[in-house]
Amino acid sequence: MVSWSARFPDPIALPAGGKLATLQDAGEYITRLPKQAHDTPPWQNAMHVLIQAAEYDGPIEFARLGMLQALFPKGTPVYHSVDKDPKWRNRYKLVRDQ
Repeated sequence: MVSWSARFPDPIALPAGGKLATLQDAGEYITRLPKQAHDTPPWQNAMHVLIQAAEYDGPIEFARLGMLQALFPKGTPVYHSVDKDPKWRNRYKLVRDQ
């Protein structure tokens, strides 16, 4: 059984400086977050995978990835349709339109 003192393969660098080296460090970091941030899905997922790793012998790498996804979220992908983008639509003229 893995415990909360288990170390990450590579420490997690925090955006404001510092590092998270163990599962316990990561758990304490999450519990110190403001409630509004703590209750968001990325942080709830991170805590879930931390608990799985520490108490139920889950993969530590999943816990590390969960923390990285919560710390460094990517924006919502924006997909542009080539058909609706006027820049592309007007670039090529049909032979009948010339």
